[in-house]
Amino acid sequence: MAACQDLIKSEFPKIDDDLYQYVEGILENGVEDFEDSAEVYDAIGEVLHEVADEKSEKEIRDICNQLLRIMRPDKGGGGEANDGSNKVLNAPVHLASMAANLENNVDDIKSIWVMQRDDSLKVDQKKLEKAEAKLAAKQERRAEQLVTSRSTTTMTSSAGPGGGGGGGGAPPPLQAATASQATSKKEAKMEAKGANRTQDIRIENFDVAFGERVLLQAADIVLAYGRRYGLVGRNGIGKTTLLRMISCGQLRIPSHISVLHVEQEVVGDDTPALDSVLECDLVRHNLIKREQEINALINNNKTADVSLTSELSDIYQQLLLIEADKAPARGSVILAGLGFTPEMQTRPTRQFSGGWRMRLALARALFSRPDLLLLDEPTNMLDMKAIIWLETYLQNWPTTLLVVSHDRHFLDTVPTDILHLHSQRIDAYRGNYDNFAKTKEEKLRNQQREWEAQQQHRAHVQEFIDRFRYNANRASSVQSKIKMLERLPELKNVEKEVEVVLKFPETEPLSPPILQLNEVCFSYVKGKPILTNVNLGATLESRICIVGDNGAGKTTLLKLIMGLLTPSSGDQHTHRAVKFGYFSQHHVDQLAMHVSSVELLQQTYPGKPVEEYRRQLGAFGVSGDLALQTVGSLSGGQKSRVAFARMCMASPNFLVLDEPTNHLDIETIEALGKAINKYNGGVILVSHDERLIRMVCKELWVCGGGTVQSVEGGFDEYRRIVERELAESQNNK
Repeated sequence: MAACQDLIKSEFPKIDDDLYQYVEGILENGVEDFEDSAEVYDAIGEVLHEVADEKSEKEIRDICNQLLRIMRPDKGGGGEANDGSNKVLNAPVHLASMAANLENNVDDIKSIWVMQRDDSLKVDQKKLEKAEAKLAAKQERRAEQLVTSRSTTTMTSSAGPGGGGGGGGAPPPLQAATASQATSKKEAKMEAKGANRTQDIRIENFDVAFGERVLLQAADIVLAYGRRYGLVGRNGIGKTTLLRMISCGQLRIPSHISVLHVEQEVVGDDTPALDSVLECDLVRHNLIKREQEINALINNNKTADVSLTSELSDIYQQLLLIEADKAPARGSVILAGLGFTPEMQTRPTRQFSGGWRMRLALARALFSRPDLLLLDEPTNMLDMKAIIWLETYLQNWPTTLLVVSHDRHFLDTVPTDILHLHSQRIDAYRGNYDNFAKTKEEKLRNQQREWEAQQQHRAHVQEFIDRFRYNANRASSVQSKIKMLERLPELKNVEKEVEVVLKFPETEPLSPPILQLNEVCFSYVKGKPILTNVNLGATLESRICIVGDNGAGKTTLLKLIMGLLTPSSGDQHTHRAVKFGYFSQHHVDQLAMHVSSVELLQQTYPGKPVEEYRRQLGAFGVSGDLALQTVGSLSGGQKSRVAFARMCMASPNFLVLDEPTNHLDIETIEALGKAINKYNGGVILVSHDERLIRMVCKELWVCGGGTVQSVEGGFDEYRRIVERELAESQNNK
């Protein structure tokens, strides 16, 4: 990417850092997907025009063509490895050592594998000092009472509280996430003396706000050691912000508890993938390094120093105790489960794409086994085989796990408990997601019945009071009834969450054939076929789900279907009246972040009344003030809904959806499934979300081995095949 960076800076010297970082990120993440310079221009052309008014469209397109030749060797140019300056935290975070000198170790408190250019965890030192002074004063006044410590450390972020920020033009104004938390005198003394050895985590009576919006108020979390917690809630409600607050120390936990937060991809360098995982075990890594140093000293001096020999013997004993010889096998098993072949495990990390580096980050976390592991949507970057392996692996996770996920099957399989974030509080439920859904529904029904019964009782008592208010003989009874009403607990009517509804446009019927691939073969490089002998037909009634391993050619198949790629051989036929609506994996990342959702639709489809844009956004749950917020301030799921609204503004009659559930919450995924079933156009879907596939799938196609095959028996049969393959691979090891 160095050559691309030099070209951009030379051609656009006035580009500011934020826009430059956005362009760099789009190019780096999309390098494998760009097929021609037009796709590069579609991704970054709008941004380049903003910073170079004097350049014509042709000049911008020429620059995009140069960038493509640099990035893609198969397009006639060469590429260079990414040498971006990331910091990698090689081991679980021990908060006690960091807290000793907070001011000098601010960088160490950042979430795991965070880019250096990300200021999302910057500490406001003045506010921190002010908060510490206030705390000291309170402790003096209330030595034996509960003391409340207010942490006003600030985390800046250009994304909404639900996370999911991404590029697209100038970033929105920064907002601040803040937290305050209550701790007891007893706990503070134990922490100061280093006597707190509990493995359980209690975060009590804490508040979290994002800008002026309160996300949590007087909330409590109790994480029992060894249990697995699923954190669920609507998009944009603050789940990702909460994980970041815990990982960076803004919400304090016992300092001896190690924390890992898998949030950013691993830095790319010359370290082989397996070695990158093994380096997480710092004890083993340092012992082996010292062993090599001692052996080198002994070999150079040609004599055996008694002290060195004794130290070497101790090192061998320690390596034996920690079973260091088994570490490579354990790391290899984790990498294999996440889809890394033996050859890939020896490949330098710089050769992997962003998605594979995220898998590598997950592998490092699983290998490290911290006391508290924080995962945010771990299944987003995985194919079905890796998801099934991860579900099985996490069922035996030995420490505490807190995971944010919108994969319904994953939440039914992995968690032992569910934490439901809603209405500025967190409710805990024992059991998996299915048990949570049933218990919550019953709880809401009981609350509603109690409220209705109390309302009837109040009305009956009030009727008595009104009837005999001026009757002297009943004065004592009336007064008694009035006091009774005052003593009744204040029950609230159940506020049900607004149901998510998505609506795709109505379409006109077309006479078949609609879409046909006959004996289609395709390869990017001559002699290396990606797909061979593909025979696929679809109609407006089709609900085809495509599954398969990452890299098996699913996205390539979609582009062949839509005519974005030309087959190397075979025939592709599409009805002349078909209008494709394409939702790509990178659709959300390519939205302009500095404009509102309404303005985004105006830019894409100019000349329509504002009411029509708002009506279109409303059909996908983006209404009211939400439609007027900058896109960059929305959560990942809300951005996805905006992308759906923009896609459907052209009234497509055939939807091609590539991983549409990424960033969507469970309720929106359910709504998406219902919308697909009501849609009267054709649908071809690539997804790893088992719940959605089961809702809509009428045909299941599996990409693998260079071919596409239909599976008789649907998803159940495909899952059995995958589980059988995983079992066989484990037995072979």
